[in-house]
Amino acid sequence: MIKKILSFLIPVKIYQAKSSLSKSIEITWANGELVLDSENTNYSYGSLQRILKIGLKNIGFDKIVNMKDVLVLGVAGGSVIKTLVDDINYKGKITGVEIDPEIIKIANTYFKLDEIKNLELVIEDAFEFVLKTKKKYDLIIIDIFQDIFMPNFLFEKFFINRICFLLKSKGFVLFNTMILNEQQELRNKQYVSDFYENQFRIKTIPRIEVHNELIVIEKLD
Repeated sequence: MIKKILSFLIPVKIYQAKSSLSKSIEITWANGELVLDSENTNYSYGSLQRILKIGLKNIGFDKIVNMKDVLVLGVAGGSVIKTLVDDINYKGKITGVEIDPEIIKIANTYFKLDEIKNLELVIEDAFEFVLKTKKKYDLIIIDIFQDIFMPNFLFEKFFINRICFLLKSKGFVLFNTMILNEQQELRNKQYVSDFYENQFRIKTIPRIEVHNELIVIEKLD
């Protein structure tokens, strides 16, 4: 409790570990809340939770609460899952895919993800999961980073097509990206242009928390 109170004045680090995949991982009390950070960016809770909540609000809490199946690619500490469960009161099935088992251990220990009854956690590479799964989803949330870097496969045509295939009619994709330079800005523009206008409605929400851009994709048929 003392550390939590002190965190309103200065951040208080309570745990630090190294992961072969995520490198440095830290749990910190900041402004009275636990946050999960990598070496250079916020991984869960804090600013990331605010960013993804903006995207979910853009889709509409009233739409999401009636969905049956949500897929989260890139769980980390599970802040977007907590938003779904606690803020939206989502009762449908959530499947969370995370490549790093150390991150999941931390999420269970500090953020109690394993106590969420409608959540199934899968420790697997997101690309492999998307390639193999036959299930379709009402909402697919993509939030995959290794520190500040995003894997190239997220922007490749094959992966885009596969995500679209897994999306139910009238379903949504919420894709969190980071733009640090002009090349990455052009990358996002190319990504958006790869969708057929008669099949998808696409909206970008730029410059959230300075460097993040959300891409919201709605499947029309």
